[in-house]
Amino acid sequence: MTALLSVQGLIKRFGGLTATDQVSFEVHTGEIHAIIGPNGAGKTTLISQLAGELRPDEGRIVFEGRDIAALSVPERALAGLGRSYQISQIFHEFTALENVMLSVQAHAGHSFSFFRQVATDPRLTAPALEALRKVGLAHRADARVAALAHGEHRQLELAMTLAGAPRLLLLDEPMAGMSQKESEEMVALIASLKERYGIILVEHDMDAVFALADRISVLVYGRIIFTGTPDEVRGSQAVREAYLGEEEGA
Repeated sequence: MTALLSVQGLIKRFGGLTATDQVSFEVHTGEIHAIIGPNGAGKTTLISQLAGELRPDEGRIVFEGRDIAALSVPERALAGLGRSYQISQIFHEFTALENVMLSVQAHAGHSFSFFRQVATDPRLTAPALEALRKVGLAHRADARVAALAHGEHRQLELAMTLAGAPRLLLLDEPMAGMSQKESEEMVALIASLKERYGIILVEHDMDAVFALADRISVLVYGRIIFTGTPDEVRGSQAVREAYLGEEEGA
């Protein structure tokens, strides 16, 4: 089966530091591929290269058969790559629905100056409401973001990502700052999206990673030292020494 995303020999240097060192892996539609590793392993640098915020020094990023390594962030978004961030990127003075509508219009390439005039435009409201429904937030469509709980903020950000009709999701620490209950709800939400998208998950919550991932790549000092199923990762002595054992001893 052809990969949705194929990362091939990705290298990023900052002076004498090699932040990503010959990183290669694949992601397929319907698959959750997790990237784990200790702090400073290069996870953020890798995700930033995939999203287009950093340009790799060497290597290829092939999305749906096309090398997108030279494309900008907006161009990658329009091509079908959606990213959520560790820190929510939302407008607190707007409602949940208005935030998602803004995302819909941005990805559609439309511009409007008078928000009130388009507040009931079905070309914006229909896909925005559908995105809210997918993340379980449709009942909070008219709530101001400032009134939403932290977990609902993360749901909203994911709805805004889905509003761009992506085919690949880059989820950067989606459980960050969540309570146990909120994390469990987010795990269920991400699992519900799996069949329709390819998903790259960067997450420190190991319970969430092992519950969700089909495959896991372990990144240490910018290099992938192991890729396998959750059971294979658990059974790897190299992984335990480099990462999981470090967590267990913390």
